Amino acid sequence: MVSAASTKTILLVVVDQLAARWLEEGLAGIVPLPNLTWMRQSGVMFTRAFTNNPVCSPSRATIATGLHSVNHGVTECGYNLDPAIPTFMQGLQLNRWRTGAFGKLHFLPQIAWITPDYKPYGFDVTHITEDSRVGEWLDWVRDTHPEHYQAAQATVWMTMIPGLEQYGSDRADLRAEIIEAKEAFPQTKEEAYELPFPAEVSQSAWITERALDFIRETSESQDLFAQVSYVQPHNPFTPPSEFVSLVNCDLIPKPEPAEWIHEPIPYYQQDRYASPSYENADWKRQRQLYFADIAHLDHELGRLREGIQEAGRSDNTLIIFTSDHGELLHDHGLLGKWERHYDACIRIPLLITGPGITAGDNSDLVDHTDIAPTIFEWAGVEPPTLPRWPLSKEPMSMLPGQSLATLPRQTRDAVYVQSNNNHWEATPRSWARSIRTEQYRYTRHLAEGGEQLFDLVADPGEQVNLAHNPAFSQLVDELRDRLMELVSREGYPNSPRQVYRIGSW
Repeated sequence: MVSAASTKTILLVVVDQLAARWLEEGLAGIVPLPNLTWMRQSGVMFTRAFTNNPVCSPSRATIATGLHSVNHGVTECGYNLDPAIPTFMQGLQLNRWRTGAFGKLHFLPQIAWITPDYKPYGFDVTHITEDSRVGEWLDWVRDTHPEHYQAAQATVWMTMIPGLEQYGSDRADLRAEIIEAKEAFPQTKEEAYELPFPAEVSQSAWITERALDFIRETSESQDLFAQVSYVQPHNPFTPPSEFVSLVNCDLIPKPEPAEWIHEPIPYYQQDRYASPSYENADWKRQRQLYFADIAHLDHELGRLREGIQEAGRSDNTLIIFTSDHGELLHDHGLLGKWERHYDACIRIPLLITGPGITAGDNSDLVDHTDIAPTIFEWAGVEPPTLPRWPLSKEPMSMLPGQSLATLPRQTRDAVYVQSNNNHWEATPRSWARSIRTEQYRYTRHLAEGGEQLFDLVADPGEQVNLAHNPAFSQLVDELRDRLMELVSREGYPNSPRQVYRIGSW
């Protein structure tokens, strides 16, 4: 009989809208994070990790496929990820790993589905609950915690999903019930509030429990992969009340000032940027609840660690903790993410621990395209390739990234970040392209939206835009040229979509 010690376990924990900046502040003492501290001490924390496209669907598609947006086709939210494009989950599944997904995947538009089917992407077991909160989690609250059902309904905010008027087997008008619940719990209409029910009823706790069931039910002789994807700390910021008091409010930093007010580029001369967000909101309270959300996620990570240990799998387990993108959280007078490529938007947490992982902080420039190669290499599974013409030629590598599990590796001198249409505007004015080097961040806003250049060594708070300073004109030209090359090379190695053979006719 094969022992659990000889089988492999991979746990990919993806949280939503957590910036590396805020995790670092938490680890520095704003809120206790014992499990993330353990990951940092026992493994590696990449301090310069970036999302390639700071919005949910594109970034998650890149994590799953290892491809840039132009190659997997999910350039913004609203697209379906084609399951014919190889994912690392499919690769593990084909090599007899048992695979499961729990929580938010967002490979499909959330407003189109109450119960999306994610099994074609390479999962044997799925239990899905996403931003809308309708579906499995809400049904579970109704069936197991009926005393909290109306409060749970009040936390639903995506009421535009088709099918809510005739929901479930009894054809209930769930949309009407949600509207009524929000009147009963008016705090749920805010951008940040404490959950009106205990932590054990929360969406995050439900996600953890489904993942733990999967771990318990898997044979100890079976290689196992679990993607555990939490919705928090995505806005609205909604921690359980039990975690709010853990936050040391005296240590919460003030927002970085909105430097674009004094020397605005055309992009920031839109009506929606009439004033900084911190002038119109209780930014300190919102930051308190955001950090409390991080503390709750740390608690759930601890439960996952215990589950792996109880299953006898801890000696041969790879744990990866990351997020899809950041959250500005009032830095620069902004909330959310999108095409505002400041540090809190594009720099993400990435912690990895497990056998063979070199411990310590690492300042290499890495990005989401590196996660799939890391998992393929650590699992001992061959990554996907592209067929070439003529037939005698070797297949072509499909993945632009590289494994972070071993040293040495070739280091990047820059990462590329793109943004396309947002929820409010579907024109090139909401498009942006950035190059991030070790020292600089240069961003071009399309449709004559202007440029930004920040020296991140001299100006880590990104307060002085050097793009129009004559002393930096040569550097701007150089970075603009390098950005053009990165934009052009985004499609390399090549797209797997509908390919016959590379170099054929």
